Amino acid sequence: MLDTTILWAWAEFAMRWLHVVAGIAWIGSSFYFIALDLGLRKAVDLPAGVHGEEWQVHGGGFYHLQKYLVAPARLPEHLIWFKWESYTTWLSGFAMLVMVYYMGADLFLVDPEVLNLPSWLAILISLGSLGLGWLAYDRICKSAFGDDNTKLMVLLYLILVVMAFAYTHIFSGRAAMLHLGAITATVMSANVFFVIIPNQKIVVEDLKAGRTPDAKYGKIAKQRSTHNNYLTLPVLFLMLSNHYPLAFASPWNWLIASLVFLMGVTIRHYFNTFHASDFPKKGPLWTWGATAVLFAAIVWLSLSPLYGEDDGWEESALSPAQQRYAEAEGFEAAYEVVLNNCSMCHAPEPAWEGIAAPPKGVKLVTASDVARHAAEIYLHAGVTRAMPPGRSSFMDPQDRAALVRWFRAGRAG
Repeated sequence: MLDTTILWAWAEFAMRWLHVVAGIAWIGSSFYFIALDLGLRKAVDLPAGVHGEEWQVHGGGFYHLQKYLVAPARLPEHLIWFKWESYTTWLSGFAMLVMVYYMGADLFLVDPEVLNLPSWLAILISLGSLGLGWLAYDRICKSAFGDDNTKLMVLLYLILVVMAFAYTHIFSGRAAMLHLGAITATVMSANVFFVIIPNQKIVVEDLKAGRTPDAKYGKIAKQRSTHNNYLTLPVLFLMLSNHYPLAFASPWNWLIASLVFLMGVTIRHYFNTFHASDFPKKGPLWTWGATAVLFAAIVWLSLSPLYGEDDGWEESALSPAQQRYAEAEGFEAAYEVVLNNCSMCHAPEPAWEGIAAPPKGVKLVTASDVARHAAEIYLHAGVTRAMPPGRSSFMDPQDRAALVRWFRAGRAG
């Protein structure tokens, strides 16, 4: 008989794999072209219309690259477009959002201690924020305010700070950080889909029709590409944060996220300056000091109490689906197995030396905790030996079998 829980876990894994592979391709090409663009050099013998050139060596060969500021006089026969990397990254990321946070809204999206929302409303807020976030960003960029890129970046940063604060007061900490990354990634991918690629297509159509393309389209695309360049590293941090409760479960998680965006700026400023400098290449070293200070501030903020005044021992309400596991046959035995084998780490104040916070923010102390995380317990400690980890594991096969019987009884119920 097919186990739908296991199949669903593999489906999530497959989608996550696709998302990571597509992200590597998109980020890699983005970073490469930013570095190429900044490294272009003038030469006296450049063809007409060529803005700059660069010589590169890789894989045993030499490459001679030239950039036309607007477009070449004649459209080349073979033109490679870089767009599917972005689209695939966003589509697979959105699929992950649906599979993990929408399908598991009671567990990952909604936290009654933050805001007790029905799952359907939390999902609507999530979808609305992604769409409205892009529309607001695009409108600001197209306004007169967007003509000054420095002022624009400052305003956009302040908006991100407000969004971080809002998300952490609507969703669970884990979902809030993820959504801040998702709205940023949506802006980045929408920049490619709605602005950069369409502007490039206008230039191509002008060339086909024998018209001289307007340089403004390249200027607009360049602005959006620059925004994407500075947003990439914060998005990666926010997407990885769901594995580290010291980041997402802190009362200052919104401020931690805000500082992460500043670290993205300091790190990218170093490399952008490095790529734009003459030989020997060098960048401003102060950016690494600033990044270290920002990261130290993040670590310091994470040391504040992770759960405020909540000691994590009170029972909290369960959804109807979760309640089935609390009432299923074998729950008492399963609860005892979890308390004996898991609660020393998965507690508000872990007893295991070297663990500062419950792994992935999962607490397994109360009966409600165990019922709420039934599927995770089943996958990690029932059908696999992932938990408890390594030499800390003293769970015998009979205990694992008890967890499997309890979960399957609850699922059948």
